[in-house]
Amino acid sequence: METPLIEMRGIVKIYPDGTVALRGVDFSVRPGEIHGLLGENGAGKTTLMKILAGVLRPTRGSILVEGREARIHSPMDAYRHGIGMVHQHFTLIDVFTVLDNIILGAEESAILSRRVLGEHRSRIKELIEKTGLKVPLDTVVEDLPVGLRQRVEILKVLYRNIRLLILDEPTAVLTPLEVEELFETLRRLREQGTTIIFITHKLREVKEITDRVTVMRRGRVVGVVNTSEATPQQLARMMVGREVVLRVEKPPARPESPVLRVENLWVKNELGEDAVKGVSFEVRRGEVFGIGGVEGNGQTELVEALTGLRKAEKGRVLLGGKEVTNASPSELYRMGLAHIPEDRQKLGLVLQMTVAENSILGLHRSPMVSRGLMLSMQAVRSHAERLVKEYSIVVHSIDAPVKSLSGGNQQKLVVARELSKNPVLIIAAHPTRGLDVAATEYIRNLLVRLRSQGRAVLLVTADLDELLQLSDRLAIMYEGEFMGTAKPEELSIEEIGLMMGGVRLDEARRH
Repeated sequence: METPLIEMRGIVKIYPDGTVALRGVDFSVRPGEIHGLLGENGAGKTTLMKILAGVLRPTRGSILVEGREARIHSPMDAYRHGIGMVHQHFTLIDVFTVLDNIILGAEESAILSRRVLGEHRSRIKELIEKTGLKVPLDTVVEDLPVGLRQRVEILKVLYRNIRLLILDEPTAVLTPLEVEELFETLRRLREQGTTIIFITHKLREVKEITDRVTVMRRGRVVGVVNTSEATPQQLARMMVGREVVLRVEKPPARPESPVLRVENLWVKNELGEDAVKGVSFEVRRGEVFGIGGVEGNGQTELVEALTGLRKAEKGRVLLGGKEVTNASPSELYRMGLAHIPEDRQKLGLVLQMTVAENSILGLHRSPMVSRGLMLSMQAVRSHAERLVKEYSIVVHSIDAPVKSLSGGNQQKLVVARELSKNPVLIIAAHPTRGLDVAATEYIRNLLVRLRSQGRAVLLVTADLDELLQLSDRLAIMYEGEFMGTAKPEELSIEEIGLMMGGVRLDEARRH
């Protein structure tokens, strides 16, 4: 029987606050395979791989590399054993060039001669040619789109001559085209002998790219299967421990009067350029209006202008028939707007504050939790406990800092808090990004339920399946403009793809 490249035995991880993240995990990877590591948020996938990559130390357990026990106490130890990890949140230095970032850490000296720098450049060019990961070496990282930044992260790890590449949720911020390009790269790396561990919660990706898959749930391994022999339903059941409906059941829409009306809106980005160019639309009670497209085409600036976070240059915004153009976020909240932001950590939460404190952001002046100028901590705790229970948020304690939650549970807390405000309009930007199959199912069904109760929902998403499943009407945004607006059933995937590339709907229908 072939010796595994990596074998982890009895891995236990208990954090200082008592949280048990891993409960005796056995995990192995064969040489030359793409091995999926699948599980819900908080299942322990990333913790297990951070132990393998030397970022965390296990409480108990052992690691074997090609049958021999290995002491991996740091990322440098991992590199020496040929193990490298690309983390979900990039670790690049934005003001450095691509070349600088790839070299960084590979050289002990901080000052490199022209000859040594030239040697690095030559070797990196050879690596780019070998892997197909084309990047501009002399461009500053902050000027690169997300897809190219990820290529830099992968090249940075591969440049250390690793044999095992660990990718943590690598498609979370990629467009469909970038995902396909990434998968082509991974297949090429596998053919060249690199072993890959692919951490994800997306069933379609597991089926498309992996050879075998290990499924985790609540800190334990629940099964290892050959991907070709597993169905999405079986994998979902293993992840969640129950049957999961993979499609949203959506009753027919009964839209009523407009709640949000946007007229000829123009918004600039940080560089002073027009990011939103004369957009007009309305969102009615009892409907989900979806906005799709490749990220970076003005969606962020549009949402920020509608939620009071960015100034609109021209045009009007009306909420409930009242003009609210450039109103403050607090004024918009009082009028019944709830905002699920695209970046939960920067815009949705204060990471150092507790779960309980985060549960009342925006509600802290409400009579529900305050007594004049003072908060009622009993009311705050009661509110937080209700949200944790109602939305199945996995927390060790409501007094724990919110940064200790997994990314998916952080997102669920944001959604729970915003929906607890009993809004008339929900603006949801990428509401299921980074969520596992169960949490995604829950939040998508929740948005449809709110719409069926007569709320208005503006959904902004880069997930094409989500856009088509949830929207009653949708628009595709390209370079700050709508390429067309229609009902999902009126559009083909080809037409949507053309609009995402800048072709207007009427022209796309003539193709």
